[in-house]
Amino acid sequence: MTRATTVRAVLAAVVLLVSLFVTLTMSPRLGLDLQGGTRLVLQAKDSPTAKADRESTDRTVEVLRQRIDALGVAEPTVTRSGEDRVLIELPDVTDPREAAEVLGRTAQLTFHPVIGVPDDAAPDPKPDPESESDSDSDSEELVLPDESGGRLRLGAPDLSGAGVKDARAEFDGQRGAGWSVSLDFRDDASRDWTRLTGEAACHPPQDERRRVAIVLDEKVISSPQVSPSVTCGAGLPSGTTQITGSFSADEAKNLALLIKGGALPVPVEVVEQRTVGPTLGAEAISASARAAVIGAGLTALFITFVYRLFGGLAALALAGYTLISYAALVALGVTLTLPGLAGFVLAIGMAVDANVLAFERAREEYASRSGRTSRPLRSALAAGFRNARTAVVDSNVTTLLAAGLLFGLGSGPVKGFGVTLAIGVLVSMFSALVIARALTELAAGSRFVTDFPGVNGIGLRGRVRTYLTRRAPQLFRGYRRWLGVSTVVVALAVLGVTLRGLNLGVEFTGGRLMEYTTSRPVGIDTARTALADAGFADAEVTTAGGRELSVRTGDTGDRTEAAIRDALSAEGGAATKVRDDLIGPSLGDELRRHALIALGIAVGAQLLYLAVRFRWSFAVASVTAMVHDVVILVGVFAWLGRPVDGIFLAALLTVIGYSVNDSVVVFDRVRELWARRPGSPLLPAARAAVLQTVPRTVNTGMGALFILTALAVLGGDSLRDFALALLIGICVGTYSSVFTAVPVALEMESRRKDGGRTGQGQRQRPKAGRGRPADNGARV
Repeated sequence: MTRATTVRAVLAAVVLLVSLFVTLTMSPRLGLDLQGGTRLVLQAKDSPTAKADRESTDRTVEVLRQRIDALGVAEPTVTRSGEDRVLIELPDVTDPREAAEVLGRTAQLTFHPVIGVPDDAAPDPKPDPESESDSDSDSEELVLPDESGGRLRLGAPDLSGAGVKDARAEFDGQRGAGWSVSLDFRDDASRDWTRLTGEAACHPPQDERRRVAIVLDEKVISSPQVSPSVTCGAGLPSGTTQITGSFSADEAKNLALLIKGGALPVPVEVVEQRTVGPTLGAEAISASARAAVIGAGLTALFITFVYRLFGGLAALALAGYTLISYAALVALGVTLTLPGLAGFVLAIGMAVDANVLAFERAREEYASRSGRTSRPLRSALAAGFRNARTAVVDSNVTTLLAAGLLFGLGSGPVKGFGVTLAIGVLVSMFSALVIARALTELAAGSRFVTDFPGVNGIGLRGRVRTYLTRRAPQLFRGYRRWLGVSTVVVALAVLGVTLRGLNLGVEFTGGRLMEYTTSRPVGIDTARTALADAGFADAEVTTAGGRELSVRTGDTGDRTEAAIRDALSAEGGAATKVRDDLIGPSLGDELRRHALIALGIAVGAQLLYLAVRFRWSFAVASVTAMVHDVVILVGVFAWLGRPVDGIFLAALLTVIGYSVNDSVVVFDRVRELWARRPGSPLLPAARAAVLQTVPRTVNTGMGALFILTALAVLGGDSLRDFALALLIGICVGTYSSVFTAVPVALEMESRRKDGGRTGQGQRQRPKAGRGRPADNGARV
């Protein structure tokens, strides 16, 4: 055993032991979509007295944190997001109406003198709490309806909520006064309160001007008369007062909470609200676990069948990869979301890629060294890992670029998918280049393994490679025909987008999406009729079974969800909410814009990286194939009418990384073969490179397909569209890496004035510089 092998084995053992310790001693941090709860995004707004900037938003976060603590929510999260947004996560809170109402109110509490009634004032039987106040900018007067509906003229505030030291809800059962809120003033505010009530006491009893108005967010919540026993100028000497009214217990407690917590520096608006019931999260975890076990098991069996003993050792390394990835997620405190869980499962299948690359190169090296050296297996294995290193690194960097875009421009749970995917990519390289290599090099030292190629798996040529070698298909003899086929398929995809349009999710359009389960089956027509009768004629209703209903509406009002649930309950018995997503129209526009930016950056970043690592023509060909895959995937979803939302965007960016991954492997081999014969045409090198890399492409794709098929079948509705998008993307990407990317490169090289001939034209004398065929594309 060489020293390098010993170092790899020791390093692998240490990392595995540390990962095992972390796994046994630490628990994962589950996102709200897995444990159940509510996620709110509040947008700070400018007010006449304050600007919504980083400083005011930080003060808003502190006030909101005090309010949430008073609500008694276990382990809440309150953080600033960007310059003027606040992200709030409330675990186990599945009815967010009360929380959103308490958190969203600015709680601007003021105390005003009443200076009379408007000339046209007339009591309204039902006060309108949302009616706008009339104000006189010169006198700073307000005209507001009181608690009985009568309109009052209020003077400038003499006292604000900042002067309140404490507020508490109290119940007076003896006098039958019901619930009220008692206030304790600070010293300076207490003197202001005495002066305010003393001035009001100068007016005769029953005069409107003898009242003091207590206003919360420009709504009069109490306007009591100063007692006749209080003399003019004396006022109420006590540092306390009481707000009375027809309060319920919850209303009194919430009012006391708002006053005590303090006023928000700036108004806030709920622009995003996501609620997931605990049963949905538990089902998603269970379904994903089953999919992971079955998919990983099938992948391990497949790679063992193809590569025999070394394949079995790679399967052991795959188990180590799973352990290390999970430990890294837990140790770093990454919040595991539903898309992140899917990314963790998907990365298991993608982790096989590096092993397959190394083993296929080792097979080629073994075939060329057999009979020329006493230990062909060990030397072939070392050469296989060494020669595959550049392809492994390049292909994984392209996936890391996609993961970075998901984290930087994604929203909510999609960020978790980007983090999980990035960790999976990094750990997969360690698993393949350290763990799997250490295990296989240890096994290669055995004479039994060396003497029987049928046992080690490397001495076998493989069925796909044997078939291609025997048939020797003349690929790309008419490569422009393949470009024509790709053009037709892309045109069909564009036609689908044009004719049927995209079914954009609420994340990109704004609106509300709710999912319910009912105790009795409810037909779609019945549900639509019930919702139309309840005032939601434009609601879109779909079903995923007789008792599972999905309702989408553009109405984002506070009472929308309760009204829809009541309407469904009338038809299907008890209706249980399992999901509720609310996206404001401004945020929907922003997310849609970010999605387009992410796609644009993805194309540009991949093109730039590949142009640095390869020839410019290879980079353009790879990106062309990537765009080809994106358009086809979007077109298929348009024809199928499937939703295009944040989860689809995550799948789309993953497909971009996977597509470029396949193209990188092909062009890495093209670069190597073409550099061996300077001045030769590109076509023979391209044909040979494709035939040599097809076994890797097939074997890697099978590993991912096992995982994705398990997710599509067992992952439930939440992951089905995600898995479907990736299945389509991987199949199309495998095709395009050969029959789109390579023909585009051949066409570009044939048009280069200083390039070599492709086999269909006359050879030109190469010029000095980067474009000559001898240039293998490597850059320093």
